[in-house]
Amino acid sequence: MTKPDSDSVEGFRHRSVLLDEAVDYLINDSAGCYVDGTFGRGGHSRLILSQLNEQGRLLGIDKDPEAIRVADELAASDQRFDWFHGSFSELDEALNAQQWPAVNGVLMDLGVSSPQLDDAERGFSFMRDGPLDMRMNPQQAPSAAQWLASADEKDIADVIFRYGEERFSRRIARLVVQRRAEEPLETTRQLAELVAEAVPKKEKHKHPATRTFQAIRIFINRELEDLEIGLKVAAERLAPGGRLVVISFHSLEDRLVKRFMRDLAQGPKIPKGVPVTAEQMQSSYRLIGKASKASDHEIDENVRARSAVMRVLERRTH
Repeated sequence: MTKPDSDSVEGFRHRSVLLDEAVDYLINDSAGCYVDGTFGRGGHSRLILSQLNEQGRLLGIDKDPEAIRVADELAASDQRFDWFHGSFSELDEALNAQQWPAVNGVLMDLGVSSPQLDDAERGFSFMRDGPLDMRMNPQQAPSAAQWLASADEKDIADVIFRYGEERFSRRIARLVVQRRAEEPLETTRQLAELVAEAVPKKEKHKHPATRTFQAIRIFINRELEDLEIGLKVAAERLAPGGRLVVISFHSLEDRLVKRFMRDLAQGPKIPKGVPVTAEQMQSSYRLIGKASKASDHEIDENVRARSAVMRVLERRTH
């Protein structure tokens, strides 16, 4: 069996992080129904399909029209696969369309894919000059440029601080408002240079615009809001023995995932003095293993794997 560990689309290469580990945790029934909540370029989906028998089914979900184009090609070649164009926050709708009351597993590989980062036209990266867009679905408004052109200084500062944990967020927001009065902020280079100018202290081995770009991208795409909804729906729709596998790439995502899974696994919070049985106290969910990170070898092969953290939640069978 050839391991589908990477994909190349129109010259943009994507290598799925923690590929084998995620799929090993996910699959518990080769005839089951599974969801790849962040299809990307299909690296995880292809490996999942290789582990399923003829009765197994897989649904791929993605916001990105380019990802859906790849998903459509996969669906044409494998009748066990289907796709849904949207966010994993719409998981209920996607599963209802498939007439799946429950699923055996849901995988979420969060963040931006390599093709999105590497394509300058998408505007995700400060390393490549292009339109200041950052939308995972370019058909939805607003773009980063449109938002920065009209948002209040306080709102810009709040977004950069909340989602980027950038301590110089006020200085950056102030300069954005000053600069946009002189000329529109339309390219990634303009924003990256502006941030570098506004940030007085540089972090070693980190571009000064890293946190700002992350923050604006997360805000524009409603990433944390969608994640909260998606996690809740995924857990609710798991069949007994089914697993939710989540790979996150920055601390805000991982903290949200960790807290969500921990709270579910701990069970209902019962006020002191309320008489309950041990059975009533037990949660319907349990954590599987500890948080996993990419190996040194994988990080050497793919530097973007260095910040990946994988967590797994299982619905108990009884």
